[in-house]
Amino acid sequence: MINILHFIKFDIMRITAKIIPFLLFFVFILNTGAKYPVDEIPRDIAIAFKVGTAKELARFFNDNLELSITGKEDIYSKSQAERIIDDFFTKYPPKSFEFIHEGGKSDAQYAIGKLVTFNGNFRVYMLLKKGKGKLLIHQLRIEEEND
Repeated sequence: MINILHFIKFDIMRITAKIIPFLLFFVFILNTGAKYPVDEIPRDIAIAFKVGTAKELARFFNDNLELSITGKEDIYSKSQAERIIDDFFTKYPPKSFEFIHEGGKSDAQYAIGKLVTFNGNFRVYMLLKKGKGKLLIHQLRIEEEND
């Protein structure tokens, strides 16, 4: 009986000695991506949508951006886009906004959000790219949801 226990203990140690180097290797490989953290989408963007402030949202606009609101699409300057968004918030005062999906890599991020207004619900798509030391909105698309 003692010989069997000694054999099992020796076998477990031998297996563990073979597994540990592989585990350390995989932990090292998985951690190498941690050196380059991905920038998060600024939470102030979500707050600007919740409150309905175009001026606050425009802080995150690139100098020129592709803007599409309910089918009308074009490339606008930052100030033109701010006025269009301001008109949108006037027609559709927000009730709530939340990001439902985010992704990307360190120099480009995308986000999909749900905007609930007093006059309808909208899906918001945005593409942000790194510029001027921070993520800026390069494309913004607001489409009416067909629930």
